[in-house]
Amino acid sequence: MSRRLHCRISHSLWQELQAEASRTGHSLSHIVQEKLSAAYDLDHHTIFQVSTSTAVTKGLFKGCTRVADLKAHGDFGLGTFEDLDGEMILFEGHAYQARADGVINEAPDEALTPFATVTRFAPERQVILPEIENQTQLEALLDTYRPSENTFIGIRIDGIFRRIELRAACKAAPGEDLVSATSHQSEFSFEEIEGTLVGFWAPAYARSLTVSGYHLHFISKDRSKGGHLIGIQATGLKAQLHLETDFHLAVPETEQFLEADLRDDPSAALAIAEHGHAGERS
Repeated sequence: MSRRLHCRISHSLWQELQAEASRTGHSLSHIVQEKLSAAYDLDHHTIFQVSTSTAVTKGLFKGCTRVADLKAHGDFGLGTFEDLDGEMILFEGHAYQARADGVINEAPDEALTPFATVTRFAPERQVILPEIENQTQLEALLDTYRPSENTFIGIRIDGIFRRIELRAACKAAPGEDLVSATSHQSEFSFEEIEGTLVGFWAPAYARSLTVSGYHLHFISKDRSKGGHLIGIQATGLKAQLHLETDFHLAVPETEQFLEADLRDDPSAALAIAEHGHAGERS
């Protein structure tokens, strides 16, 4: 949660802040937070991502980064685990693993991920959403609060969900690509459940690097259930948005990644993974 800071600074510092705001177009709040983050070696407004969406669609599921290393770069995010073994939810500094039955366990620090996206969540905007009957409507509402089609946004949505539909990737067999692996994913739903959606919106131009559009995972308030969002009904949810201005990519050094052909457009395979083989959820 963001905090308001009141303090006195020298006239020369004030002039420097004003000059940088004029030069960059950034707000004073953004500049001060950026400078303080750098001084304390914290990555605010920065996405840290392991590997790329294209690599995942090609079946590069071998883990290359430990959960402990992810936590060093953020307290909020999502991803998957080695061999596509379930859904990852990084929430309030803890990493959770949702498997095929929707049951969650906290992942050990030594667990490996082939793909994950994390940030240090510090929202700039908070809104209460009206009644939502489906995922398409949720995304359309969130669209009205995004400042641009070209920026990355961290998203947290809390409340009681009248119904939530989820899926969890099942452990992939050797040689499977994403489309094959998600053909036997598990789908399930919960009703009248309190919890949080954790995720991101990314621009279309970033689709070869990350999941473009909305990518949201759910975790229940009691940390016992969760998965990848594919359907929703709810009223009065609280949405918080966090503008991301930097994108850091950790390129795997595994032999599998270095030898892969990653020139393809991953959009079609990612659409299947996001929405399921039955087509887009309403």
